[in-house]
Amino acid sequence: MKVHIFEFLAHCKFEKNLNAKTLKAYKIDLKQFHDFLQYQLDKNPSISEITKEEIKAYIAHLVKKYEIKSVKRKLASAKAFFSHLEFEDKIAINPFRKVRIQLKEPFRLPIVLEMAEIRRLFKVVYKEKRSIKSKTSFRYQTLIRDIAVLELLFATGIRVGELCGLRSNRINLHEGFIKVDGKGNKERVIQLCNKELLKALKEYRQLSSPKLTVYFFHNRLNKPLSTQSVRFMIRKYVAKANITKTVTPHCFRHTFATMLLEEGVDIKYIQRILGHSSILTTQIYTHVSNQKQREILASKHPRNRLVLG
Repeated sequence: MKVHIFEFLAHCKFEKNLNAKTLKAYKIDLKQFHDFLQYQLDKNPSISEITKEEIKAYIAHLVKKYEIKSVKRKLASAKAFFSHLEFEDKIAINPFRKVRIQLKEPFRLPIVLEMAEIRRLFKVVYKEKRSIKSKTSFRYQTLIRDIAVLELLFATGIRVGELCGLRSNRINLHEGFIKVDGKGNKERVIQLCNKELLKALKEYRQLSSPKLTVYFFHNRLNKPLSTQSVRFMIRKYVAKANITKTVTPHCFRHTFATMLLEEGVDIKYIQRILGHSSILTTQIYTHVSNQKQREILASKHPRNRLVLG
């Protein structure tokens, strides 16, 4: 089975040209499936001997350990693997064809920041910027980078992986736009229209060393800024701003989309800016907006002040 997994990953890399993140996920998921067969079921079957019974046992194992979203991803990896084996005539019957999988994810509204919370967050970082006297200090340069990251996340709704993978030659501060390589290597252009955002990005570019790295955002070793570093950084400033919500980089994406929707922006434009392939993905923000609508009508509607004698 290991040989078939290796061949499948090579096919995904060189023939399907999948990105490194997808390849890594496939590798992890298929190793877990192999280990499950070998250690949990105490079997080491050949690829042709895997039946729907092993698949069902694997599903039951995953459901006990992971959230439904993760289970669906791991099963999608295994399904893609077996589909490839079937196409290449390595197996006669794809065992997934004999299994009906119905996994329903619990609906959860995304965490969204209020405007007051966004204001507090930016007040904290800009106040800290004013307090640093030496503009050549490492602390100041790091803070300028952090401000640029926060401004870009809020202004564009960009994914944290897209932000960290943003190359210097894909950002045009003169004309005000960035070219983002989204999921499936789909390119989209996002305009940079806010003056404070452009000011922050320009100051960061002047202080950083773009010639030493192809990536726009980098750490002190001139390595690409990691998504984990961005998460830690956000957590630090959120704590300083006394925001009690669990704020992640994706919260900025949710906040960006929700606020645009509340301002009356057509959902189709929001879909394009976010890089969603399906508008169904974007429609989750209509639920958030409906919740806001309820709050407005419950607290602001004039009927609440109308008293009848």
